[in-house]
Amino acid sequence: LLSVSEKVYAGDNSYYFDRAFEKGNNGDHYGAISDYTKAIEINPNDSRAYYNRAWNKDEIGDYYGAILDYTKAIEIDPSDDSAYYNRGNAKSDLKDYYGAISDYKKAIEINPQKKEAYNNISFIKRKKEINDNYGSIFYATKALEIDPNHSNAYLNRGFAKKNLGDMNGACDDWRKASSLGNEYTPKWVRDEC
Repeated sequence: LLSVSEKVYAGDNSYYFDRAFEKGNNGDHYGAISDYTKAIEINPNDSRAYYNRAWNKDEIGDYYGAILDYTKAIEIDPSDDSAYYNRGNAKSDLKDYYGAISDYKKAIEINPQKKEAYNNISFIKRKKEINDNYGSIFYATKALEIDPNHSNAYLNRGFAKKNLGDMNGACDDWRKASSLGNEYTPKWVRDEC
């Protein structure tokens, strides 16, 4: 049986959507997923419900489920750069690095100021599985052109430079990241510079 408030909103998915949003913000990801599912049943063309359900699935480690929902959100609204970006994050968590890079590039195509997408490409490209340190430096530098105070971009660029044997350049980037409050870089500066 539906409660009175549920009956009132049975034809409109906003009741379930709003309740799911609140649950997700409070860490009840399973409850949020359940309510977003109800919202989607009422309105299967609500890209926001798919997007938010995907985000909650991502939070519980259901990366495949998140990818499916982000994909559906993108089918409904192909201009949503955040859906591409977050789908890229889920793919990266599954070690589908080329798929993640493709999604990050699509997010950048839609929103050229999406500095985190540039930075995430930089992070992936410096990984040993990809081993494209020049590409990593390029994308970290692009992130820094958008935000010169992006400490993680300095961190990634520093690692790529280290991988290429440029310890002076790596140390310069790590020092800059440290001066911007990056919590990881002081140890590397102390131990390697």
